[in-house]
Amino acid sequence: MVLDDYHNHKHDEIDACLAKNPCVTLHFTPASGSWLNLVEVFFGITSQAIRRGSFDSVKQLVTAIRTFIVRWNDRCHPFTWPRQPTRFSPTPPVKEI
Repeated sequence: MVLDDYHNHKHDEIDACLAKNPCVTLHFTPASGSWLNLVEVFFGITSQAIRRGSFDSVKQLVTAIRTFIVRWNDRCHPFTWPRQPTRFSPTPPVKEI
C-alpha cells in the first residue's frame, strides 16, 4: 500500500494491524513527492474507464483502460490561461487592519 505521509501512518494502532496482516506492506512517498499528485490525477482519470464496467478477466480490464487512455489523449488539448499575465498585479494587495 502506498501512503503519502510517514508520520500520519506510523503509530501503535497501525503497527498492530500490520502485525496481524503480514501480507500488507506500507510504502511511503518522499516528503518532496508533490509530483505524485499527477499520479493521483491519472488514477482518477482511468477510474472513469472502469467505474461502471464489468470485466471477466484482467485482459479485458487492461484493454478497457488502454482504450480509454487512447480516446482521452485523442481529445486532449493544452491548457490556456484565461488572462494575460500583464493583467495581474505585480504585488498582492495588502489589507489594512
